[in-house]
Order: sequence, then C-alpha cells, then structure tokens
Amino acid sequence: MMWEQRVVVPLKICLVGLFGILLVFQTLSLPGQFRYMAEQHPEDADQRWPLTAIAVFLVLCVQVVVVATWKLLGLVSADRIFTRDSLVWVDVILGAIGAAWLVVLAIFLWVGFHADDPGAPMLLLLILASGTVLGLLMVVMRALLRQATVLRTDMEGVI
Repeated sequence: MMWEQRVVVPLKICLVGLFGILLVFQTLSLPGQFRYMAEQHPEDADQRWPLTAIAVFLVLCVQVVVVATWKLLGLVSADRIFTRDSLVWVDVILGAIGAAWLVVLAIFLWVGFHADDPGAPMLLLLILASGTVLGLLMVVMRALLRQATVLRTDMEGVI
C-alpha cells in the first residue's frame, strides 16, 4: 500500500468531522449568535439578517472546498488523480475560494470606511491576504496537476 493511501482514510474522517462542525455553525451557532447580538444591541438589529447570510455563505464556501477535497481523495484512492476529472474539482475549489475572497473584500471595504478602530480592518486584511495566498497557491497547484496529467497521458500513450 502506498503512503498516500494510508493518509486518505484519516483525512476523510477529518473532513467528515469538519463538515459536521461547519454544518452546526451554519445552522445553529451563527444564526443564534447574530440573534443574540440583535437582542443585546437593538440599534444594530437591522444588520442581523445580512450578517447571518454573509456568514452562512462563507461557511458554505468552506463546505464546497471540503466536498471537492473529498472527491479528489476519491480520485487518489482510485489512482485517477492525474486525469481531467481532478481538474474539475480543483476548479470548484478555486471558485469557492474566489467567491469567499470577493465577499471578504466587500466586507473589508465596508468596514474600512466605517470603522473607528483599526482592529477589525486589520483582521479582515489578514483574512484577505491569507485568502489571496491560498487562491494563488491553488492556481499553481492546478497548473502542476495539469502538467502531471499531460505527462501521464503522454506516458500511457507511449506504453
């Protein structure tokens, strides 16, 4: 058994756990937190639903990445990672990262223009920079996967 195969099962277990935690946050914790904030600060109660929708959307983006990673692990298990099927799932990951990045950028700009304290904009800038690095890293990984796929296809043609 290759070492990659030994990592797939524990990683899938971790992905199931992560997906479950995200689901709890998405359906219970985040809506409850924003409801509580609206009760404690009635002057900001009009922000409850937009903030809930944004938070749920961002969690959904992470869930999409988890599902796409699961699918890629299935391709690894089947020794089909170097096929065009894998590129589709990497594109899904890139789309989710891009969508989340755009939402965080919009939040950063809104908070940046309305903040009295630099703490929140700085935190959002850190999240934005991390998302940028992650997205660009995925672009590089996609290019490497594409090159490996082409090389494997060529090698299979020779054999």
